[in-house]
Amino acid sequence: MLWGRAQVDDQGGEAEQEIVAAADGRTEEPLAISMSGPPTLQKRDAASPDVLRRRFARVRREAAGCQRCELWARATQTVFGEGPVPAALMLVGEQPGDREDLEGHPFVGPAGRILAEALELAGIDREATFVTNVVKHFRWRPSPNGKRRLHERPTRANVTACLPWVQQELELVRPDVLVAMGATAADGLLGKGVSVMRDRGRPIDSQLAPTVLVTIHPSAVLRARDDRDAMLDGLVADLRVAANALPSAG
Repeated sequence: MLWGRAQVDDQGGEAEQEIVAAADGRTEEPLAISMSGPPTLQKRDAASPDVLRRRFARVRREAAGCQRCELWARATQTVFGEGPVPAALMLVGEQPGDREDLEGHPFVGPAGRILAEALELAGIDREATFVTNVVKHFRWRPSPNGKRRLHERPTRANVTACLPWVQQELELVRPDVLVAMGATAADGLLGKGVSVMRDRGRPIDSQLAPTVLVTIHPSAVLRARDDRDAMLDGLVADLRVAANALPSAG
């Protein structure tokens, strides 16, 4: 089963969504066009899980047509977050890779396999985890022979363009524990004052979730050479901190 693919109802039509919005006592508002800094959460309403899932399906459909930055033109598709809505644990990475761009699902490539291994070792059910990225389109350059698409780090403008989508995900997933994986995610979510290597594995003061943590991106394990086992062990240790902060661990 693909990560959380069947856990969000994306079949409701526009009329059905209007009924849900009316029953929920709210009017659907268009998304903000841009953000100038890290996301800030609005006051949470008392929406039921079913209503949150329907709102999420609507936002995901809107994101499928996103053209807020130039990345959409060379990407196959928007890769939105997946997993249960709401979810106790939310993991945020940098951007989709080549496999994610082709398949349309986050963390299904090599870095996703490392993440799956680390989650298992940390005792975390990946099917109960919401996973996403701060950038929703793949930024890449062609290899010298033109046969491969090579990852390029997204720009600050790319991250800023995508932050309204990430804010919507946060407001609908409502995680108890939020983990930013890698410098791009940490910077986008928490600002320049956070350093992954300095602050990893310990709670960070933030209003985005009751517990907020940072750790390395799983791709860092792939890039490691002599210390690959140590890098994986460090990622697992940080994820165990997240696991121990989950309500079910109490």
